[in-house]
Amino acid sequence: MPKTTTSSAPNNAAVDITAVEQYLLQWQQRIEDDILRLDGGTVEFVHDNWHRESACGSAKIIAEGEVIEKGGVNYSSVSGQKLPSTASERYPDLAQQPFRVLGVSVVMHPRNPYCPTSHANLRFFLVGDNHWWFGGGYDLTPYYGFAEDCRHWHSTAQEACAPFAPDLYPRLKKWCDQYFYLPHRREPRGIGGIFFDDFNEWDWSRCFDFWKKVGDSYLAAYVPILQRRRNMAYGQRERDFQLYRRGRYVEFNLLHDRGTRFGLQSQGRIESILMSLPPLARWQYNWCPEDGSPESQLYSHFLPPRNWLTDV
Repeated sequence: MPKTTTSSAPNNAAVDITAVEQYLLQWQQRIEDDILRLDGGTVEFVHDNWHRESACGSAKIIAEGEVIEKGGVNYSSVSGQKLPSTASERYPDLAQQPFRVLGVSVVMHPRNPYCPTSHANLRFFLVGDNHWWFGGGYDLTPYYGFAEDCRHWHSTAQEACAPFAPDLYPRLKKWCDQYFYLPHRREPRGIGGIFFDDFNEWDWSRCFDFWKKVGDSYLAAYVPILQRRRNMAYGQRERDFQLYRRGRYVEFNLLHDRGTRFGLQSQGRIESILMSLPPLARWQYNWCPEDGSPESQLYSHFLPPRNWLTDV
């Protein structure tokens, strides 16, 4: 992973946390609106606004839709007097500092096994008076792979990164491949995307612009894939494999995901933290796909990291 650095803004005026909050709330609403249009008005998002000491948020949850079996778009604002160990282990000099974290987390679990699950996240940390960093990105978890979808997903991510630095996309893609990996299974969670944390390479304004560009590109990357795959016919075999692979999603989020650990360590709202889990999953002892089957192709052709901008 890229080397972590600690950035200091000259003063609090250089960090417009109100603008961060406004963008996150607007992004949350855009995602809700676009998913509702895609789902054809069959269901609505349930809105769950919550408040407690030092934290507040808004959970927007969709369930049993025509396209989305379960999904969520959750905003949260958390503050505290001591940085949780998930963050302070990377910043030991800030361990005793007060902090504020704003973020939106998105997970969409489609109904059709040919539609991939997607995850996106944007977050901003302000620690003490002037230490800050951005985090976020998005990754795709298909059950049945399509090269066209993989190229579209990664080319959209590359286009979002291109205006800021020529090496940015390959660096963040590699970071994503490394992060969304299940070491106990020795396999990636999906086909990746882009991921960044502790990001403060440029001044605050340029980092903020990049962060927003990533958020703006998520729907452009994901919605066309759902539109292509939502009406594909499937049977019990495809459904069973989808549920089996969803088990990997559960394993990663509960065992390895830093955001889940941070939420638990900061005594976050458990319903919002576990929103990312699918509604149904299954585990089957020592199961292996048949050689040459579409299921085996996911493992052999799509999960190994590769350059989807050039590889067929």
